[in-house]
Amino acid sequence: MASIEKLPMLAEGYERLIAELRALREERPLIVDAIEEARAHGDLSENAEYHAAKERQGQVEMAIADLEDKVSRSQIVDPATLSGDRIIFGATVTLLDDADKPVKYQIVGPYEADAKIGRISYNSPLGKALIGRRVEDEIEVSVPAGDRFYVVERIEFI
Repeated sequence: MASIEKLPMLAEGYERLIAELRALREERPLIVDAIEEARAHGDLSENAEYHAAKERQGQVEMAIADLEDKVSRSQIVDPATLSGDRIIFGATVTLLDDADKPVKYQIVGPYEADAKIGRISYNSPLGKALIGRRVEDEIEVSVPAGDRFYVVERIEFI
């Protein structure tokens, strides 16, 4: 029997998925109305509105199924309840780069990652390199921009 892979995520990421799912479910009746209205215009073979509405319906149904799967497999993690001396999911880490400049990242799930705000996925090259590391560990990671070197300065669970 196949096991279901859990998707760790922060509560904020879970709420974002739920909101997106709710919005798509609310769009369903609007799409049905658009299909009915387009169908009333007659010949469906050359009815662009009908085909566009049917295509959107397929996209929405596919997105709903995907989101329902993610929500059903989600495992909400509260970083404030975690502790330890190793980097794990939910940890906020401060790294020193080559120039001893501090950079701060929180390890999150793939659907919450946004490097611009300091959230990286545990599946990303840097995330994979960080998991299990401790303070003062040196890390070398290959990213599209080239090889990067870091030293773990601090691990927090906030």
